[in-house]
Amino acid sequence: MFDIGFWELAFVAIIGLLVLGPERLPSALRGLQRGIQKIKSFGSSVQAELNHELRIKELHEHLRKAEQLDVDKLSPELQRSMAELRNAAAAVQRPYAKSEPSKANEGDAKPPSDPPESSS
Repeated sequence: MFDIGFWELAFVAIIGLLVLGPERLPSALRGLQRGIQKIKSFGSSVQAELNHELRIKELHEHLRKAEQLDVDKLSPELQRSMAELRNAAAAVQRPYAKSEPSKANEGDAKPPSDPPESSS
């Protein structure tokens, strides 16, 4: 990546050792490693966000094409995009506050029993 050879790396290590000393060099290297790790994670998150936005733009373009054409005459790619958009719309319409039981489990659910009465 940086095209650094062994001798260049050894030279940088010797300069670091002279400048920082043997006590502070390990902590400085750990700090440098953490900084590089944060930069890499930030770069990957930006890349993921850009890919997501590009996919959304592509889906919008497919939707515009689908609106102009008859639904039965759509290409398989546009039909997949339409199905993905329908699934995304259904996911947005679901409530986030509380989870609803699935319809398959509604028949199996037992009604809550009354608490036992206490004799006071």
